[in-house]
Amino acid sequence: MLKGIPPILSPDLLKVLAEMGHGDEITIADAHYPLSGAGGQIIRADGHRICDLLEAIMRYFPLDQYHEWQYALMEPVAGDTAPVVWQAYGEIIGRHDPAEEALLERFEFYRRASHSHATIMTSETAQYANIILKKGVIVNSPEGPKG
Repeated sequence: MLKGIPPILSPDLLKVLAEMGHGDEITIADAHYPLSGAGGQIIRADGHRICDLLEAIMRYFPLDQYHEWQYALMEPVAGDTAPVVWQAYGEIIGRHDPAEEALLERFEFYRRASHSHATIMTSETAQYANIILKKGVIVNSPEGPKG
């Protein structure tokens, strides 16, 4: 046990987050996500929803402020609607870092996600709830590190 670490962050997930460098990406996938679109190490987070994981991860995970977007979502197929959960993602991320989102066409999302450092497989049931986070750096100031 460690002080201050939410129990939703497994030792395997903490290790992966710490190993990642600037520009590396991690995919958090919903329960519908095909394993063929997964990249890197697979981390199981059965029984967990993406919002809960995202809230815990964002406490420790700086986003890439040097890239045009900091997180990517899977664009719904024509005729489908965007999930309500996207608003929650924006609110959670916005509490921790300024961020721009990108909408990636479904197969482009799979292609990009297949190059992720890791894929977290969750029990999220919302359709199109997948998200890719791009890791940044902790910006140092004369007062010391931020974040």
